[in-house]
Amino acid sequence: MIDTPTVDWLSLSPSLALLGASGLCLLAAVLSPRIARRTVSAVLAGAGFVTAGVVAAFVFDRSPDAQQMIAESLTRDRLAALAQITLAGAGALAVLVSWDGGRRAHVGEYYALLTAAGAGMLFFVQAGNLMTLFLGLEWFSIALYVLCALDTNRDASLEAGLKYLIVGSFGSAILLFGAALTYGATGELGFNAIRDAEAAGEPMFVAGLAMILAGMAFKASAAPFHMWTPDVYEGAPTPVTAFMSAATKAAALVVTLRVLVTAFPEQSEIWTVAVAVIAIASLVIGNLAALAQKGVKRLLAYSSVSHAGFMLIAVAANSALGGRALLYYLIPYGAMSIGAFAVVAARERELGRAVTLADMGGLGWERPFYGAAMWVFMLGFAGFPLTGGFLGKFYVFSAAYDAGWWWLVVVGVVATAVSIYYYLGVVRAMYMRPGGAAGELRVAAAGGSPPPDPALAVAVGASLVVTVGSFFFVSPLIDLARDAIESLPL
Repeated sequence: MIDTPTVDWLSLSPSLALLGASGLCLLAAVLSPRIARRTVSAVLAGAGFVTAGVVAAFVFDRSPDAQQMIAESLTRDRLAALAQITLAGAGALAVLVSWDGGRRAHVGEYYALLTAAGAGMLFFVQAGNLMTLFLGLEWFSIALYVLCALDTNRDASLEAGLKYLIVGSFGSAILLFGAALTYGATGELGFNAIRDAEAAGEPMFVAGLAMILAGMAFKASAAPFHMWTPDVYEGAPTPVTAFMSAATKAAALVVTLRVLVTAFPEQSEIWTVAVAVIAIASLVIGNLAALAQKGVKRLLAYSSVSHAGFMLIAVAANSALGGRALLYYLIPYGAMSIGAFAVVAARERELGRAVTLADMGGLGWERPFYGAAMWVFMLGFAGFPLTGGFLGKFYVFSAAYDAGWWWLVVVGVVATAVSIYYYLGVVRAMYMRPGGAAGELRVAAAGGSPPPDPALAVAVGASLVVTVGSFFFVSPLIDLARDAIESLPL
């Protein structure tokens, strides 16, 4: 008799739902009529993300205690389940943003890759050892490499895919080398086993920790490991950029928190300082670089680097309050990020080219709903009240102050003040500059107005509801974050 591990199919069901949806999208690309291919593929992908989110919510309710499964390679707990709910929501919004993107070729393959990337992320946040961590990372990364380059008619898309492949592979190699050093020092792969191994002072062990942290910082778009972010965000198809900005960052930061506090608690004096330094670098580089940007997607890319810094402050706090702050922050940030890129996508489809700040001129008057939504998203990014961004930053600063990192709070406040300039610059462009090329384009077109895009409008509306709703319904979200973070030894 072969002693095989017991498989918890319920815990794996969110990832399996998206894998099933990915396979069905590939079948739709072959079997469905060309005229219905986009609708069928989008419906299947959307259903996959919704199903994954519902099942993850059920797992959250049925997992009061953390459990190891499949030879302790994966973890079933509320932290993973809440992260999966957040990722599934981001994926569903990305499907809506993608629905009417003008894509004619590779529609089925696009949605198959999108759901496959989502499945990899849902698997990734459950990682319980170094092997499943790397497998999950590569799973969703490879799908994203192809998605970035899928728009083969655009040189920028091909360039983005190539750059992401090269730099992302370099980051994965660093993480893998760090995992190898950690295994060499401890002889263990599991996070809990690494924690219990007597290798705390070995140089190889500390070097492995440093390289694992660097590899995770690549995926979180944290400086100085952010060099791929502006070019890839700018060149990739905008719906892909929206999904990456919300989902990849959420998955990377949740797993970073899990790995550090579970596998390396005795080295907290080392990694908390390292994470704090990375956070400061992200805040400084992200905000200063954003000031000089003229392209909206590139500006939002550097904004993403800056927000990685804010979230890493919560990780550096190394406390339950910091963990709750991170999990809460990811919800409004994901909604604001997808919503902002959705508005950019609407303008791109109207103009047929990349959008600059000058191209945003008059959007607030020409398309009031998108203009008002973008206004709210920019205020949320800047941390203004009545948005979840305000409370997210408040909780992050509270965690840092409670941990004695008052200087991190000062840097964060200064970075927030700097960011107001370029966030309000977007609002200024929409409401205080006359419409130029967009207006001329519509005058020349019959009917004089852009075609309706109901799916995109729904995505923007849903993002707007989450951005504002997370401010007014903060208590339920914090309670969910509290239940989730109890899974970690904080």
